[in-house]
Amino acid sequence: MAIVMTFAAGCPVVKVGRMAGQFAKPRSANDETINGVTLPAYRGDIVNGIGFDEKSRVPDPERLLQSYHQSTATLNLLRAFAQGGFADLHQVHKWNLDFIANSALAEKYSQLADRIDETLAFMRACGMDSSPQLRETSFFTAHEALLLNYEEAFVRRDSLTNDYYDCSAHMLWIGDRTRQLDGAHVEFLRGVNNPIGVKVGPSMNNEDLIRLIDILNPDNDPGRLNLIVRMGADKVGDHLPQLIRAVEGEGKQVLWSCDPMHANTIKASSGYKTRDFAQILGEVKQFFQVHDAEGSYAGGIHIEMTGQNVTECIGGANPITEDGLSDRYHTHCDPRMNADQSLELAFLIAETLKQVKR
Repeated sequence: MAIVMTFAAGCPVVKVGRMAGQFAKPRSANDETINGVTLPAYRGDIVNGIGFDEKSRVPDPERLLQSYHQSTATLNLLRAFAQGGFADLHQVHKWNLDFIANSALAEKYSQLADRIDETLAFMRACGMDSSPQLRETSFFTAHEALLLNYEEAFVRRDSLTNDYYDCSAHMLWIGDRTRQLDGAHVEFLRGVNNPIGVKVGPSMNNEDLIRLIDILNPDNDPGRLNLIVRMGADKVGDHLPQLIRAVEGEGKQVLWSCDPMHANTIKASSGYKTRDFAQILGEVKQFFQVHDAEGSYAGGIHIEMTGQNVTECIGGANPITEDGLSDRYHTHCDPRMNADQSLELAFLIAETLKQVKR
């Protein structure tokens, strides 16, 4: 996705990922009832198990350590891939996955890869072939700072600046359910110097957003605060413009990002939780259109995806139907786009960025 947006749109892309999994899961209800049996809610693998039985739902502190070790292993693997040659632009044709090799999107990607090869050949001819930027990439980590007793264990003070950092990830964010102005999550993250994000849902009003920005970024530092808009395709066009005007009017330095996933979640007739790819695309398009109309900058995209050939989101260029969700529905948390759908979204964003730059 990043190479599509970087090359096709001609702009740099900073890659940030929640890579090891959604270990801590926010829940709207404390309990879950199935067939008349009520048990504590599943709160993510870092807390309890997904199995619907009393033993699985008991919180287990050992899961904190298991999640830490799994995250560490994932981070080490990520470093190896990012710096060990896998990210070499000369391998761009090999990044395409087998199961989308025969799709229309694969052909489009192959054409883009051919153009990259031509560019690299020209650079080689000019003697510009040894740059590490061509053979390595930077990839940063992020997650929602939900489980505060876990996050607190990773706080360290920089011996040179005396600033505090939460070393569990490069970037942390606050969810739409935990962004209360007097809440513990806001209080915790205002005290660390990491880049931080805030999920902005349709219930956010102008006054609360400005107050939240003042608390989390009192010095108005560029790059400190990422506002991650998650309103839904049916609401973003109505709610986002007034928030942008309020932030711009106060001169606040923020990065605006679009989360087209979380407010577009539906329950299929088969009972599976899913997302309609058309709704995802719709929210992204409206997000860019609103920023273009307001004269502000759409600076990021926040999605849930996997390289596996899953059937969790309906629609796309090779459409998945509600009846087909059960074929390869693997998620324990939220439905993810597969690689085919993700590539389609990347090309859409690239085309939109090109239009904005004209």
